[in-house]
Amino acid sequence: MTFTIDRRRLLIGTATTIGLSTIGLGRASAATSMRFLWWGSKDRTDRTLNAIKLYSEKNTDVAIAGESFGWDNYWTRLATQTAGGNAPDLIQMDYRYIFEYARRGTLLDFTPYMGKSLTIEDFGAANIDSGKVDGKLYGVNLGVNSSMVVINKDAWAEAGVEPLTEGMTWEQFGEACAKVTAAGKRRAFYGTTDASGLEPALECWLRQHGKALYGNDGNIAFDAKDIVDWFTFWASLRESKACVPADVQALDQLNIETSTISLGKSAVGFAHSNQFIGYQKINKDKLTLISYPVTKDGKPGQYLKPSMLMSVSAASQNKDAAVAFVNYLVEDPTGAKALGVERGVPASEKIRNALTPDLDAQSQEVVEYIARLTPKVGALPPPPPNGAGENAFLLKKVAEEVAFGRSTPTEGAAKFVEQAAANLKRG
Repeated sequence: MTFTIDRRRLLIGTATTIGLSTIGLGRASAATSMRFLWWGSKDRTDRTLNAIKLYSEKNTDVAIAGESFGWDNYWTRLATQTAGGNAPDLIQMDYRYIFEYARRGTLLDFTPYMGKSLTIEDFGAANIDSGKVDGKLYGVNLGVNSSMVVINKDAWAEAGVEPLTEGMTWEQFGEACAKVTAAGKRRAFYGTTDASGLEPALECWLRQHGKALYGNDGNIAFDAKDIVDWFTFWASLRESKACVPADVQALDQLNIETSTISLGKSAVGFAHSNQFIGYQKINKDKLTLISYPVTKDGKPGQYLKPSMLMSVSAASQNKDAAVAFVNYLVEDPTGAKALGVERGVPASEKIRNALTPDLDAQSQEVVEYIARLTPKVGALPPPPPNGAGENAFLLKKVAEEVAFGRSTPTEGAAKFVEQAAANLKRG
């Protein structure tokens, strides 16, 4: 059976099963057939398809079919397939979820492949260890990234407001964003997105205040007062019109396409540095990126993390072939160049050096950002405990309730703390 590919369907939030045989990505009758599941933008999908195509041209006995989802639907899809005994062979994995999946016995331990078909020794200990759970390797680092503030440079210049700079405080950030809104150069346009429901932004804030999302004991490492302060800060930005109102923020479904900066509603967004390529791809205006605002005492909140990892299902019938493809993506210059830095800056120095001469301006900016940020970051936090994945969606839900006025910051904080702890208890 063959399938027709309609690239216009490759949109965030829409599943697309890709019959790769129709574009020469392996014959449908190939001896080895695998499935690859990932989340991300259309640009990521295009890059991934190209990497698979190049691999299949050299390995004609291998066929790889892909499925792409938006972040919000991806984890439901993966959980359903895994529980139903139909897990994909190749799984794009996130640091916050790898511990859950590994400890449930659903991921392949790469350790026996190290130094053989998986040659990632040049990643360095820290980047290898980022894919380990309980001493075993379940994920291969696809790239290093960190959080970022992405800025619509053109819209900011139109407003005539002094540019945002690294090292400015959260209060200075809010004041500058309010000035962009007040300039009124674009209709129904605001200085910044409302990041009160974004877990990476909250985590940075907590770390800057000496707290964390989770402790080494697997429990939440913050209290209700911390969340009250967070919700109150963003309430003050809504009041000053520095950030978008609740009905606009509700359009954001935690992906690039529906973010308020991509919808033309704000001059600032919060995202991961590897996503900068995708943001620029769909935004006509010139974008730039800087690090998060800081507290008055300048404590670090950001850290370097694996932007995402590659895992293989423990139930795969083609484990050796799957590991070989993973190695191709991170250690073969052809595969790595096809992906670029859209999934993060490669952990391998050899691959970084191979990519650098061919990088476009946006990719260079990401590499420079990581280099600039590296001396200022804190340590990688403890691994998220089982159940932590639910809390990112819980934060978005509760933050929206506060933004719409259905809860006060105090009520919302109490609800979030109680339910977040309950999610961890259930595991």
